[in-house]
Amino acid sequence: MSKKSVLFLFAALVMAACNCKQTGESTESPVDKILLRDFSPVVVNNIPVTQVNRAKYDIIDMHAHDYASSAEEIEQWTKTMDEVGVLNSAIMHCSWIGRPFEEFVAAYAPYKDHFKFWCCFDYSDMSPEGIEKACQLLERYHNELGAVGVGELGDKGEGDTYARPGDGKDIHIDDPRIKPLIAKAGELKMPISIHIAEPYWMYLPMDETNDGLVNAVAWHVDTTNCYGYNKLMETFENALRENPNTIFIACHYLNMTHDLPRLGALLDKYPNMYFDISARVAESAHTPRATREFLIKYQDRVLFGTDNGMDAEMYRNIFRVLETNDEHFYLLELGYHWALSAFNLPDEVLKKLYHDNAERILTEYK
Repeated sequence: MSKKSVLFLFAALVMAACNCKQTGESTESPVDKILLRDFSPVVVNNIPVTQVNRAKYDIIDMHAHDYASSAEEIEQWTKTMDEVGVLNSAIMHCSWIGRPFEEFVAAYAPYKDHFKFWCCFDYSDMSPEGIEKACQLLERYHNELGAVGVGELGDKGEGDTYARPGDGKDIHIDDPRIKPLIAKAGELKMPISIHIAEPYWMYLPMDETNDGLVNAVAWHVDTTNCYGYNKLMETFENALRENPNTIFIACHYLNMTHDLPRLGALLDKYPNMYFDISARVAESAHTPRATREFLIKYQDRVLFGTDNGMDAEMYRNIFRVLETNDEHFYLLELGYHWALSAFNLPDEVLKKLYHDNAERILTEYK
């Protein structure tokens, strides 16, 4: 461009700016005033929208909790499960339940065909004698009250945050003091379900570069005085390596939906490791091709889980992601601003994910 042309272009831009000011027009776009938290897109694409009212195959839900507040709600939950195709759910006993394991089991006992009970480790006394008593309690829960597994344990940096009845602060899954408890779980063929860390973007700076910013802000993890993401993963791998006779179920894709090759490497290395897909629909369905390929490759190690209440629509949203070929749809209630696409998993993978893998863990290992 010649010098004369540059001067002409500059003059035109100055005149345009002056005209805006003279007419009182603002150069600010309406988009500049939209907050990301208010993002509520309406899909305009003329593409399939599939409603899956009932799962294609019977389901064992390996990740649920004591959501019901009354016998009536438990009964309604069983009706919903029958309606959508869930045979039974693993009801996990955690700190937020607020009642002893015995009372928790009694509340669901009238519907025991629909539920499997999971208990926690007792950290009330961390002395060798106390841990021995905790092992005896675990055995009693298993033999007398029907506990089939341990969990949900959870470590987001400060130790087992879901512990009950004792405080789990500073007790990580590789703590040598609880090794006898883990060994006892293996001896009783009780898998351990554990929530390690959170999605990776919750550890990243809360700025414009954060891919999961809307959700990350709400669940941001401050690691100033606790373990960070990679340290937590190290503790989990230590437990896998040191306890080969105990089955571990890593909840929520081990919070590695952003790095499936890393998750796959752990699965390849440790045959005592499984993972569930609970509460990670949004985190996985924005990378549908990579996730589909991963679930097909590790079809013998994946377990169905929800961790999101008792609502029929919740189940159906998960079925849609797993079973259909739908693309570019939103589930903004999950807290993310991105569009999702479904996996259209093969039938043989769905059968294993929905039912067969869980059935094998809960029966063949007995």
